This record gives sequence, C-alpha cells and structure tokens, in this order.
Amino acid sequence: MHEPLIGVTTYLEPAARWGVWELPAAVLPSAYPRLVQRSGGTAALLPPDDPAKAAAVVARMDGLVIAGGADVDPGLYGAERDFRTGPPAYERDTWEVALLRAARADGTPVLGICRGMQLLNVAMGGTLTQHLDGHAGPFGKTGVLGEHAVTPVPGTLYASLVAEETSVPTYHHQAVDLLAPGLVASAHAVDGTVEAVELPGTQWVLGVQWHPEMGDDLRIMRALVAAARRGAAVTSV
Repeated sequence: MHEPLIGVTTYLEPAARWGVWELPAAVLPSAYPRLVQRSGGTAALLPPDDPAKAAAVVARMDGLVIAGGADVDPGLYGAERDFRTGPPAYERDTWEVALLRAARADGTPVLGICRGMQLLNVAMGGTLTQHLDGHAGPFGKTGVLGEHAVTPVPGTLYASLVAEETSVPTYHHQAVDLLAPGLVASAHAVDGTVEAVELPGTQWVLGVQWHPEMGDDLRIMRALVAAARRGAAVTSV
C-alpha cells in the first residue's frame, strides 16, 4: 500500500530569495515535510489557491496539516484588529478555511499546528485572544523558539497519544479564547492557555499550539499518518 499522502499548507510571501532570484514565492519551512516523511507519510505542499477547488484537493489527500504562520484575520471571528496583531493573509485564510471545511465534510484526518490550531477553532465558530505575553520565545526574542510544559487532559485523543506532561517547542502570541462549539480542550500550559484542541468522535481532528516539527517527538504526526492510512485503506476497498 502507498504511503499516505499528507497535504501541508504553505505561506505565500511577496518576496523570497534563493540563488540570484528574489521573487514572490509559496514557501514552507522544510521541518514540516520532513516530519511527515519521518512519520511514514508523503508530503504534498498546498499553496493558497481558489477556495472552490478545496473539496477536490482534499479528496486527493489522505490527511491534512494546516501549518503555522501569520495571525488569523480578526474579522473572521468578528473582532476589531488589535494593534499587536500582524498583517492579514487573506488568501491563505480563505484557502485554509475552505480546506478545513472540506476535510470536515469528507472525514479527512486533520492536524492544525500553531496558526493551524487557531484557524481550526475560528473556522468552527470560536474566537482568539489577539495577544498574550510569555509564549513567543525566550526573553521575548523574535524568531527564537521557547519551551514550556504542556499537560494533557485525561480521556482525550491527545492524552491517548502523549499521556505525560511534556516540554514542547513554542512560538506564538495569540491563543484560543472562546472554544468553538464541538471542540474540546485537550492540553493546557501552566498559565491555563489552551495548548491542544480536538473534535470528539470518529473523525481524527487535532490542533496543537506548539511546533512539533521543531522537535524530535513524532507521536502526534505518526498518529495523523496512521489515521490517514486507515482512511485510505477504507476508501480503496
């Protein structure tokens, strides 16, 4: 049987440099596809596209990862923009919301990472805290990951994968505020910040606030790939 095909969303940047070129580019840190590959899947990068194509794209994937990146547009959850909220990424927001809704509709396993977890919550009707201190790297340094402990909520999918308190690589300044209907919190930081959310039931849907691609713990991605493999096996029958 083929390795599960895991779609991973990408950034869309106005300028990126490589060799002698500086051009608009769809980019993704290589740690994301490497994590998929190390976990037994094949990564397919999904740059922003026409949202009308989302259902057809998701139908060709065995699993979906919504990657980290820019702050979610506050307008998506009916809020005014805080001055500390970053520039909007409208094309990416629209594309990824469409992918999430398509994945929910056809039962495709979903993993949201950092922004991806926040967008999952927003797409299902939740809201975000637009700024909190203490999670954006050590001593407020930009572009440097920090670490803090995350405690699982007993009885959740996340707790079944990672039963113990774990130190995770983290960099974010926004977080879940009002949890979306249907989602449950499955891990918290010491300060109470929601660090993981999931959708109870038969569909595999999990979001984590930290960056598993920047660490050595493969358990979450391996679980997504395993769920994708099960779904692919059912589809092929």
